[in-house]
Amino acid sequence: AWFPDETLSFFPTVICTFRGTVTHGLALEIGETVQILEKCQGVWFSPFFSQGIFPTSYVHLKKAIVTNRGQYETVVSLEDPIVTEVTSTLQEWALSWKQLYVKHKVDLFYKLRHVMNELFDLRRQMLSGHLTQDQFRDVKKHITVRLDWGNEQLGLDLVPRKEFEMVDAEQISVSDLYKMVGTTHHCRDLYKIVRRGHGVEPCCIPVPHHLFINLKSFTYNTMGEDTDIFFSLYDLREGKQISEKFMVRLNKNGGPKNPEKVDRLCALFTDLSNKDMKRDLYIVSQVIRTGRMLLNDTKKGPPHVQYRRPYGCAVLAMSDVLQTISELKEEKDFVLKVYTCNNENEWYQIHENIIRKSSTKYTAPSTNYGLIISLQLLRGEMEQIRRENPMIFNRGVALTRKLGFPDVIMPGDIRNDLYLTLERGDFERGGKSVQKNIEVSVYVLFADGEILKDCISLGSGEPHISEHRSFVLYHNNSPRWGEVVKLPIPIDRFRGSHLRFEFRHCSTKDKGEKKLFGFAFTPLMREDGTTLSDESHELFVYKCDENATFSNHALYLGLPCCKEDFNGCPNIPSSLIFQRSTKETLWISTQLSSTKLTQNGVMDILGRLRHVSGEEIVKFLQDILDTLFSILDDNTDKYGPLVFQSLVFIINLLRDSKYYHFCPVMDTYIQKHFAGALAYKELIRCLKWYMDRSAEVVRQNHIQEAMRALEYLLKFIIQSRILYSRATCGMEEEQFRASIQELFLSIRFVLSLDSRGSETLVFTQAALLNSFPAIFDELLQMFTVQEVAEFVRGTLGSMPSTVNIGQSMDVVKLQSIACTVDSRLFSFPDSRRILLPVVLHHIHLHLRQQKELLICSGILSSIFSIIKTSSLDTPVQEEVEMMVESLLDVLLQTLLAIMTKSQSQEAVRGHRCPQCTAEITGEYVSCLLSLLRQMSDIHFNHLLDNFQSKEEVKEFLLKIFCVFRNLMKLSIFPRDWNVMRLLTSNTIVTTVQYLSPALHKNFTEADFEFKVWNSYFSLAVLYISQPSLQLENTTPAKRTNVLDKYGDMRVMMAYELFSMWQNLGENKIHFIPGMIGPFLGVTLVPQGEVRNIMIPIFHDMMDWEQRKNGNFKQVEAELIDKLDSLVSEGKGDENYRELFSLLTQLFGPYPSLLEKIEQETWRETGISFVTSVTRLMERLLDYRGCLVFNILCLFEEMYIRYIHKLCDMHLQADNYTEAAFTLLLYWELLHWEERPLRDFLHYPAQSEWHRKEGLSRKVIHYFNKGKCWEYGVPLCRELAFQYETLYDYQSLSWIRKMEAAYYDSIMEQQRLEPEFFRVGFYGRKFPFFLRNKEFVCRGHDYERLEAFQQRMLGEFPQAIAMQHPNQPDESILQCDAQYLQIYAVTPVPENVKILQMGRVPDRIKSFYRVNNVRRFRYDRPFHKGSKDRENEFKSLWIERTTLILTHPLPGISRWFEVEKRELVEVSPLENAIYVVENKNHELRTLISQYQHKQLHGNINLLSMCLNGVIDAAVNGGIARYQEAFFDKEYISSHPEDTEKITALKDLMQEQVYILGAGLAVHDKLVHPEMRPLHKKLIDQFQMMRSSLYVSDFFRSLYVNVFFSSLYVSVFLAVSMSVYIFSFLSQPSPSSSSLSSTHSAPSQMMNSAPNSIRGSPSLPEKYRHNREMLMLLPLHRERPSSAMYPNITENGQPTNFQRALFHQVIGPCKPCSDPNLSVAEKGTVVLPVLSLLPFSLTLSLLR
Repeated sequence: AWFPDETLSFFPTVICTFRGTVTHGLALEIGETVQILEKCQGVWFSPFFSQGIFPTSYVHLKKAIVTNRGQYETVVSLEDPIVTEVTSTLQEWALSWKQLYVKHKVDLFYKLRHVMNELFDLRRQMLSGHLTQDQFRDVKKHITVRLDWGNEQLGLDLVPRKEFEMVDAEQISVSDLYKMVGTTHHCRDLYKIVRRGHGVEPCCIPVPHHLFINLKSFTYNTMGEDTDIFFSLYDLREGKQISEKFMVRLNKNGGPKNPEKVDRLCALFTDLSNKDMKRDLYIVSQVIRTGRMLLNDTKKGPPHVQYRRPYGCAVLAMSDVLQTISELKEEKDFVLKVYTCNNENEWYQIHENIIRKSSTKYTAPSTNYGLIISLQLLRGEMEQIRRENPMIFNRGVALTRKLGFPDVIMPGDIRNDLYLTLERGDFERGGKSVQKNIEVSVYVLFADGEILKDCISLGSGEPHISEHRSFVLYHNNSPRWGEVVKLPIPIDRFRGSHLRFEFRHCSTKDKGEKKLFGFAFTPLMREDGTTLSDESHELFVYKCDENATFSNHALYLGLPCCKEDFNGCPNIPSSLIFQRSTKETLWISTQLSSTKLTQNGVMDILGRLRHVSGEEIVKFLQDILDTLFSILDDNTDKYGPLVFQSLVFIINLLRDSKYYHFCPVMDTYIQKHFAGALAYKELIRCLKWYMDRSAEVVRQNHIQEAMRALEYLLKFIIQSRILYSRATCGMEEEQFRASIQELFLSIRFVLSLDSRGSETLVFTQAALLNSFPAIFDELLQMFTVQEVAEFVRGTLGSMPSTVNIGQSMDVVKLQSIACTVDSRLFSFPDSRRILLPVVLHHIHLHLRQQKELLICSGILSSIFSIIKTSSLDTPVQEEVEMMVESLLDVLLQTLLAIMTKSQSQEAVRGHRCPQCTAEITGEYVSCLLSLLRQMSDIHFNHLLDNFQSKEEVKEFLLKIFCVFRNLMKLSIFPRDWNVMRLLTSNTIVTTVQYLSPALHKNFTEADFEFKVWNSYFSLAVLYISQPSLQLENTTPAKRTNVLDKYGDMRVMMAYELFSMWQNLGENKIHFIPGMIGPFLGVTLVPQGEVRNIMIPIFHDMMDWEQRKNGNFKQVEAELIDKLDSLVSEGKGDENYRELFSLLTQLFGPYPSLLEKIEQETWRETGISFVTSVTRLMERLLDYRGCLVFNILCLFEEMYIRYIHKLCDMHLQADNYTEAAFTLLLYWELLHWEERPLRDFLHYPAQSEWHRKEGLSRKVIHYFNKGKCWEYGVPLCRELAFQYETLYDYQSLSWIRKMEAAYYDSIMEQQRLEPEFFRVGFYGRKFPFFLRNKEFVCRGHDYERLEAFQQRMLGEFPQAIAMQHPNQPDESILQCDAQYLQIYAVTPVPENVKILQMGRVPDRIKSFYRVNNVRRFRYDRPFHKGSKDRENEFKSLWIERTTLILTHPLPGISRWFEVEKRELVEVSPLENAIYVVENKNHELRTLISQYQHKQLHGNINLLSMCLNGVIDAAVNGGIARYQEAFFDKEYISSHPEDTEKITALKDLMQEQVYILGAGLAVHDKLVHPEMRPLHKKLIDQFQMMRSSLYVSDFFRSLYVNVFFSSLYVSVFLAVSMSVYIFSFLSQPSPSSSSLSSTHSAPSQMMNSAPNSIRGSPSLPEKYRHNREMLMLLPLHRERPSSAMYPNITENGQPTNFQRALFHQVIGPCKPCSDPNLSVAEKGTVVLPVLSLLPFSLTLSLLR
């Protein structure tokens, strides 16, 4: 039996998919929610919506709050909002994730899958309930980062967050929402300039850097001793070490001496400031070995005695590695070479010698020597570093501090380190023949003579020791160590302690004794309590021996330790045990880093406070302050000003970033330790005195310092008054209040002074304004909120109202106002009502002048945020009223100015100025929206009632409508800020609903204002059509959320639009036909209710025009034109079909416009019109894509419109050639007649002759821009003919110059040959005009196959690229998908004759190779029969496909459809001929370009081309052709190929000649460094010639000349010249052999009439036909000239040429070839001399 369910306070969620296949089963999908009311034995029943039953185990019950129980109940889950968001987001992602795979976005597919799995795991952790608060927060952070990343990658909306959770846009101001969205979007915070906490200019707390060093290995093989390695940071510029040392101890095998430190030899150099990172820093590593005195001498010292000896040093410049390690988030390895010192006397500066590369002072290591370290740079506070890098600290990293304090000294940072440097010593030889080996032992002793344990540190990373022994410098009586040790002495043991230095000589004899011969000492603290100063100290050395005892330390402590002590006690008895060695001295230096000890006396600090370092002051802050106020209490009159100055200095010291963290220490002192109950009187008196003198004093530095210290001075004043009031039960209260009021009068006096002529006064006022807002909280302790607000209002009101007081002062003034708004005082409603008018007054002034917009927007944003927060608890109607009156109009004006300026700047420069960026526009938009959302109907009514005239109402409505339109047209918010877009739309429609009655009330009937109404309708149309409201294009989840929150705002605006249209009455006629197009665009919105609302408007338009004109021609024409425009602007077939379905609903069955027309008297005309429109739309859809060719049957006028529309599209895409061909279609329709033509499109009323002339000029111009001058030349001639007929010689001169310029351009300018691509569109999802068709497209400049394929896939994102060139089968043609097949094709020129003419420059041939082409070729290689493994060329056939287009390219489009396909098979021999011929052409072109200096400078292209041919010929290449086709067996078996084999031989021989010419050019241009390559090419060329077939003439020339190195260049020049002459004088052999007809001889060419030997001509019969542009020009032969002389006389060489020939070529005797006739010999050889360089000819003659 069913019974009511008792779990209605739960939230059932489906956890497993249920198919619902049982009777009454309810199908469920995982993640869905259900509503349950009844349960029966494990089965639940859901009675509402989709009814049915399902198992209880398929859902999980979550706790929830249920309200309004029943069918429409509301259920809110009690789980964490982040968990809910993860759930909904993953469900939304799941749909898009699958589509990624379908769209081939595989990389993002797998990345998103990984992130989704991470979110599943993080969500599971949150639900587990086992996380700490910190862990819970970290998990939230990780979740939100991943959610935002995924939304961004999928193009979903940005989610505004606060504390990682989504915010409710209704609970915060629009300004706050804008900032949150911007923060989530990682935008720069625009408000930081106005955020000033507590009146003190915020100090930018520097973020410290930390350098992590990890020693991985020390690669040495020959030392065999224990080593100590020290790392430190060294500043070369200052010549000092800036950090402690990090010490590593290694055994003789190179491993850590402590086994526990394996893989733990790392250190972290902490607290490096930005200034430190800019120093000239080096990582210095010193290696000290422990063992024998001399490393390679076993005799020097017994093996059992160990000495610390310097070994080597390594350095690494931080500048070399800083950028690398800064960019990485992991360790980076580096190798440091260890250099050894040549002279131990210079060991102390070996690192400097290495850095300065003084190579004579050190020895470079062998290749295996070096330190391998890894570095990593970390940034942040130490706690943050520990939290983010736990693995580093788990390795036992050694923290290595700076020598001295860091930039920021934290309160409670206790430190007491004394750094001792053993600098150098001077010692006597002591009667020895050689100098001593001196070792220094250092001890720290307490006052009782006890050696302090573990008070010496050689470096971080190793434990502290009690005794330190220095390293030994061999045979050196004046050693310089430069060794730094740290003495971490406890603070309580510092007083009375001293250092003792013992000196021993280390003998290298057999016993290896270390003999004590002297000592030195120094106390650590003087009798006055100060420590050793940070400087170098010269210590006396006292003599002693091994028998001396130091048990009684008093025996030497009474002796002077240095010169200062000696001067204090000059009379020292000579009978003491220890006698000073006058010639021996020890120099040490010390540096103290202590937060408790000082090197200066307290009284000295008070006397010279301004000259004492900040570290000393903050150490004794409380003591100093107590002393100051004690002095003030004892003698106020005498020391009051001095104490005030000292107090101001200390307060300003704490504003320094280095000591900023001591401000809490000062606050604690004021609250808990300050006892100056009478101090407030003197402090107020001094402060007032300073302010009153600001108008008189010229130098105001001391006044400015007092103004900066105003916050803490007021804290002392208020606390002092509180203490006095407690002690006296409130006595002198009135006097105190009066003194404060007088103080504020002085403040107002300072601010009211005119500072425009005084820079010092500006600084004083700025300092006061910066500090002023910080005193509010202090005043609130003694005064009421209203009293403090009155103080502040009076002060702010005293500031000059003008904005011309100077930009810097304007900024400071606004910053002070901003801090006032951000203060606690402004949050109280009572004080806000007092302060708001004066704040708004200043903001209003600046906005009127368009000054400091950024700061003003920040202030307004803060005000709106506070008012929104307050509105949740208290009414804010009065404050909103103030803001509306003061701000609304000026906000609209400011926004209009910003938007206008932004658009103009973008149009002129292409970018926006800093004050006009989208960000600042967004700031003011958010402020305007915040104000409008706070306004109620009362505020709108008051606003409209306050206007004095209708003109004011008109101006206001125009401004606000214009701003709203710009909000929708301009990209104010990024695409993914949908929350801001929706909020903007909601605010706009709400505001329009409030303003519509005012528009109707003021501007209808007699007071009709077309401009206002037109602005309103334009706004409504833009609003309904804006993309962000088209919910049909969004995901179902997003659509549901928007509808639940805002409803369909398009419908709301459509009802408003319809209502206002009905209110127009007779004025509707003013909007016909102007609004037909916009309203028709509204009907295309895919929302049925919107379309139904708009239908009566079209009926009204037709009805009102029928009433006025008796017809509706205007409506008809505008509708047709707009429909045409809308159809042509579509992007794909699916869009057009959707468009068709929408419009047929508009013009089709009931309820439709046709239904309404049938009820009118003009129904016949109306029905005919609707039918015509419907048919037109069908035709437009059917013939879209082939408009120009197939729509001619409609109207000639429409045809011309389409011509110009297509031309404009080409011009937008920079397709100038296609634009020219398109305009030629209109040009062909015109004639050279004087028939008048009406104005049309952009053409004025003019004669047909003049219109055709203008078109001709425009077409010529477009051909020029498209670099197709050959097509422009015939038009130039056509115009010239017309001008000549009319005797218009001025125009004739101009057009002839233009024609000449085109010829120059043809010969001089470089043109790229475009690539051509065949594109096949297969599948039923393509539009009909593309479906299952193939086209050939002319590519853009520099566009290769990959780029073209990406472009096509971008236009058809759902298409699948086919990876093979085979024709698709029927399954692909009929499938419901899109397939693109793209590959490159080669153009086949239509007219080959011009390409075979020898003297035509290649620039001209290049044009005709790729233009006026209808045939394109594609080759597919295949092997017929079995593949020949030894030589695949024998069986390599080519399947050649030729595509024939419907129209030639270029034309009116960049691509045309393939009309016909031809398929032929090319034999291997024919293919070989084709390949060699193409390569010869490529070589000829390249060599010609270099020879005529068309390519300058770099000859890499020529080198690569020559190398590719010659090297390929040596290693295979054309030699393979010779093996395959010149074989006797092949020739005998293929007798029909004899001519083709001969042609191949000729081509191969021609290639040899061409290569010779190329090598000659290469020899002339090659760089000296590339000579080896040139020699290699010549050698390989020799091998190539020897292996290939060549003629007898060149074989003899090769035998006689080539082997002589003296004549190599001669041979190359000769072969080049012969070849050049031969192929310039006649067609190439390849062309002759492969074509069916040969070129005519030169005599025939020269006899041709001039009319056909010139440039492109325009025959009469082609003048009115666009095909005349396809005529190919004929070029005449070059005339005889000085450059090309007639070299023979009657076929014979001249006597001079013959003599010169015998002199130069005589020894080779190439003319002895019996196969050459005398004439042939002259023709072949003598051109050589005419073409030889003059310098080469002279050298040969010598």
